[in-house]
Amino acid sequence: MRDGNQESVAKFENAVLDIPQIIEAKRLFGDPDYMLNVVVEDLEAFQKLYDDKLSALPGVQRLTSTLVMKSVVQNRELPL
Repeated sequence: MRDGNQESVAKFENAVLDIPQIIEAKRLFGDPDYMLNVVVEDLEAFQKLYDDKLSALPGVQRLTSTLVMKSVVQNRELPL
């Protein structure tokens, strides 16, 4: 985020709610400020989402992307 003030955070978080491909959004301590999990049909759809929506989110200074190669453990029950 360019700015971490309340107004910038609120605008960003409200805009994230309007993008259905974002299935999870978490605000983090440290850097980066947010982690977004997105689901798209293919790499072309990801590039379009990235170029048209993610890079245009309010307050975004920089984006970093990582693609999942495979899921090793997913939805494991909590050991509580």
